[in-house]
Amino acid sequence: MSKLVIVESPAKAKTIKKYLGADYEVKASMGHVRDLYPSKLSVDVKKNFETKYTIIKGKEKLLKELEAAAAKADEVILATDPDREGEAISWHLATVLGLDMKKKNRVKFNEISKKSVQNGIAHPEKIDMDLVNAQQARRILDRLVGYRLSPFISQKIRRGLSAGRVQSVAVRLIVDREEEINAFVPEEYWTLDAMLTNPPARKAFKASFVGDENGKIKLETREDTDAILARLEGAQYTVAELKKGVRRKQPAPPFITSTMQQEASKRMNFTAKRTMKVAQELYEGVDVEGRGTVGLITYMRTDSLRISDEARAAGNEVIRNLYGEKYLPEKPRYFKTSSNAQDGHEAIRPTMPDLTPEEAKSSLTPDQYKLYSLVWKRFLASLMANCVQDTAKAEIRAVGTADAGTDRYVLFTAAGHTVRFDGYTVLYNDADDAETGALPVLAENDVLKLKELKDEQHFTQPPARYNEASLIKTLEETGVGRPSTYASIISTIVDRGYVVREQKLMKPTELGFATTHLLREQFPKIVNTKFTATMESDLDRIEQEGYDYVRMLHEFYDDFVVTLDKAKAAMDGVKIQLEEDKTDIPCEKCGALMVIKVGRFGKFLACPNYPDCKTTKPYVEKTDAKCPVCGGEVIGKKTKKGYTFFGCSNYPECTFMTWDTPTKESCPQCGSSLFRTRGGVIKCNKEGCGYETKARRSKKAESDE
Repeated sequence: MSKLVIVESPAKAKTIKKYLGADYEVKASMGHVRDLYPSKLSVDVKKNFETKYTIIKGKEKLLKELEAAAAKADEVILATDPDREGEAISWHLATVLGLDMKKKNRVKFNEISKKSVQNGIAHPEKIDMDLVNAQQARRILDRLVGYRLSPFISQKIRRGLSAGRVQSVAVRLIVDREEEINAFVPEEYWTLDAMLTNPPARKAFKASFVGDENGKIKLETREDTDAILARLEGAQYTVAELKKGVRRKQPAPPFITSTMQQEASKRMNFTAKRTMKVAQELYEGVDVEGRGTVGLITYMRTDSLRISDEARAAGNEVIRNLYGEKYLPEKPRYFKTSSNAQDGHEAIRPTMPDLTPEEAKSSLTPDQYKLYSLVWKRFLASLMANCVQDTAKAEIRAVGTADAGTDRYVLFTAAGHTVRFDGYTVLYNDADDAETGALPVLAENDVLKLKELKDEQHFTQPPARYNEASLIKTLEETGVGRPSTYASIISTIVDRGYVVREQKLMKPTELGFATTHLLREQFPKIVNTKFTATMESDLDRIEQEGYDYVRMLHEFYDDFVVTLDKAKAAMDGVKIQLEEDKTDIPCEKCGALMVIKVGRFGKFLACPNYPDCKTTKPYVEKTDAKCPVCGGEVIGKKTKKGYTFFGCSNYPECTFMTWDTPTKESCPQCGSSLFRTRGGVIKCNKEGCGYETKARRSKKAESDE
């Protein structure tokens, strides 16, 4: 009996095929095979949001191959990813291939391991239409917002813009933070630290000023600080109170999607997109020397902290072998999953805890090794015993000459700790851990020796811009988006020019500001985090409780259409001109400064007095390079199909052109401008020179991939 198994990717197909017998043929759908028509709305709002799907362009040949394979097979098994998107892919495949929806032909694997695959095959299910409806509802929502709102935004700001339901909220968060930064007024404050020793010990430790006999004092000015310094003239520093204790630090839970993205960003400078790409590779399967093709981690789109008993036992055995029994807690540790999490999957963990990163290293790419190491260490650490620390906190009273013989004193505190038992930290330290050293041996009433008083002026700092890690954390905390969407949200808002990365921080562009201000004024719900989070909860209800998705769509869309009509009326004839679209190039007919427009074939210059003046001219992208033939400026140009090339501004007198990208560097041999080829070679294009070298790969370029 022949059976056809359909998965999404060739890598996953290769891994799964290894665990199945000769009767099974495994093929890949290469992701989605159907979607809404790209050139029209494809959602009939008058017929309860009836959808019109089409075969995705380029998938026709693949589908014919799948249809032929399905016709030959006695049974077709759909084994796409175990989430909404995967369920929708299975539903689309079943529809196109004419499979019986009532039949149990859907299997799911939380991990690509022999046991998981064979268990999944042995326990098929029906396609879960609640999951499919949740995915359809999200897709329809995004299509309705995109197709109704994007033309309005394009008309009011710049042609070609698009507005996304969740992406617009992410941009708003970044814009709001930038406005907080711009409005921030720094406040002065001072710190005062005493460097002390406890003779005969010579090593100094730091004690920080807290206040005086009346309580805490905030040093706001130089005068405040000088007043305290005056009281410390000739002071004697005495340990007034010493508190000792024991602190037990618990390890962080195993990864969920958001925390994996955050840690990969903090520790390895990975973007969310890069992290998910590598995680997908590890999940689908890697050819590991001595073990064959195996999936190395469990499904990487999850917000559950649950760990199976089998995985826990396997992890505990590895800990025993590597570190000993004492590194296991007396009782197993369980982490509580958040109330709005979907508990369909386990947390992200290694499928084979006994496969150490070092053992797998030779079989992995550098990125795969880094991420596998992170997942492996985090998982094992989550099972390990607490780190036990002995803590000490000293209150130190300083009585100056002027206060001698009274009850007056200046109060300092010092704190430190020593590690009694390293526990999980032998393997995995929290990225945000602040190391504090141990205090010297102290006892109450010890008289200390002052080595130095350090007073320093500070100013309060504005809130920090978001980086990818902090933005993902905020999206998660506010309930905006879901584990599967964080990476695409960030990629989209950067690719569309609403946000730029500056030293890994997210900064809104003028376009981002203008779009957010327009949406905030005319469509407050669209960019409201609570409203968007409620919609995400409604999608969860569709998936988990079978909530009527048509009703949910009506609740959103009926109000949205009214809001859109009001916005169109309120902004009739209004056009927002961005500063970045203005130029210093005068119109040849009327003298007005031309503006940058976007048409079917890209950017062009147009007179702002249109329709009274209809002058247009090509938009020229200037570069820092000089023509290697005549010394003129090298400018960017477009082919009829929209591809970018570079040529001389003196065309047609000079016909130099190249596909190579101009750089700011000059040739060390002849001084001409250097160009970068698509193969990563820096070369001189001046005839007869011949200089070339391999491009230097910057750390920033690596981290931005």
